[in-house]
Amino acid sequence: MSALQVQALSLTLDGKVLVDGVSFDVEPGECLAIVGESGAGKSLTATALLGLSPRGSSVTFTKMLVDGIDTHGFTQSNWRSIRGNRIALVSQDALVSLDPLRRIGTEVAEPLVIHTRLSRQERHTRVQELLASVAMPDPQLRATQYAHELSGGLRQRALIASALAAQPRVLIVDEPTTALDTTVQAHVLALLRSIVDSGTAVVFVSHDFAAVRRIADRVLVMQGGRVVEVGPVSQVMRTPHHEHTRELVAASVLATPVGKAAPREVLLEASAVSRSYGAVAAVDDASFVVWRGATLGIVGESGSGKTTLARMIVGVDAPDQGVLRWHKSSRVQLVHQNPLGAFDPRWTIGRSVREALAAGGVPRAMRRARATELLQEVGLDAALARRRPTQLSGGQRQRAAIARALAVEPEVLVLDEPVSALDPTVRGRVLALLRRLQRERDLTMIFVSHDLGVVAAIADSVLVMQAGKIVEQGATATVFGSPQHPFTQELLAARQ
Repeated sequence: MSALQVQALSLTLDGKVLVDGVSFDVEPGECLAIVGESGAGKSLTATALLGLSPRGSSVTFTKMLVDGIDTHGFTQSNWRSIRGNRIALVSQDALVSLDPLRRIGTEVAEPLVIHTRLSRQERHTRVQELLASVAMPDPQLRATQYAHELSGGLRQRALIASALAAQPRVLIVDEPTTALDTTVQAHVLALLRSIVDSGTAVVFVSHDFAAVRRIADRVLVMQGGRVVEVGPVSQVMRTPHHEHTRELVAASVLATPVGKAAPREVLLEASAVSRSYGAVAAVDDASFVVWRGATLGIVGESGSGKTTLARMIVGVDAPDQGVLRWHKSSRVQLVHQNPLGAFDPRWTIGRSVREALAAGGVPRAMRRARATELLQEVGLDAALARRRPTQLSGGQRQRAAIARALAVEPEVLVLDEPVSALDPTVRGRVLALLRRLQRERDLTMIFVSHDLGVVAAIADSVLVMQAGKIVEQGATATVFGSPQHPFTQELLAARQ
């Protein structure tokens, strides 16, 4: 018997059909990947499987069986009784999913409290095991911390541990590795594959075709809320039949970066910069330069200090030691790795962009038209300006965050995982947009990412960070083509 059976699943919101007649089965011990561009209906399909559709939406289906249980007519109480032990979700936005007022250990233990009879000590032991299984460094310490004390990658790992706690028969994972560096991503994918092989049915929602190739048995391609192609991963990836599938597969290979002229002058110089939080050195004795009109990539594992370094560059944090010296006055703008947390949830996207335009001195009469132009530049329909952040997909929110950052016409753009939530085609368009903006505006960029392929495609030079230290730096082609440090070699090997 199939672990999950879905027939003619549809979802309508505000009179618009966003998921249209989607059908599929997933067997025990099988992984089905759902792929498609942002807004294709992937995440809406995934959350509908758990009765978690957006408020005001209408969901219909002719059949939905979860581990043999018919969900027709389910109340929220019915759904709560099977979430966690029969079917569980790992969402794409760990910061929003984790309760900011509870410690990580309590979050991971919650499904055990609800669905098992384990004693307090047994739950404590199980939490440590779960955190270790998702490559959480120092599980005992992390269990006592809060979500805001963890990096984006560590938060995502905690969320995965929580979803696995009660050993659900069906696991829905929605972009589970977007915030993870390559080495941890490989570990998590291997972990998820081992869960599949042990008999769990997994629905894997992702725009990352490399991840899909690693973990999935079959792939279902969506466009505009509909299924356009489905089949074994090897077949769909090698010989896609639908035009949209061919576009997605082609876009999954990043374009080779275009060579740039030699940088003209040093814009920013960091000398022995350090930043600690308590006894933990987030950044330790970092020295580097940023060239005007060029792109510096910063790579490393989650918790390596990348984001802390970016925050010091934009002035959000100050170094405990060392000096960050700008050689000329520059307007600096940050694009956060968590777009949902960066927007006021009460405001529409259009209002947020117009507010940024106002801060940049754009006259009121010109703001609405300029906001529309910015949204279209990053691949968003102008109609989305009327929506609030929670009404957009993760990829759409990230593009809106980039549009807002561009509103003040910055001279320096610091981007912290700016394309991690984007599908390959949109990611390629955003990278192309950033390159064009750099050429036209002499824009300087500092690009923080765990995705070495993205950094290779856009950065002129790169810093490799490990445990707060810069272990290797230089021209991107040199560092990636002939890595000298064992950690850089490990990162590159994990991409294969």
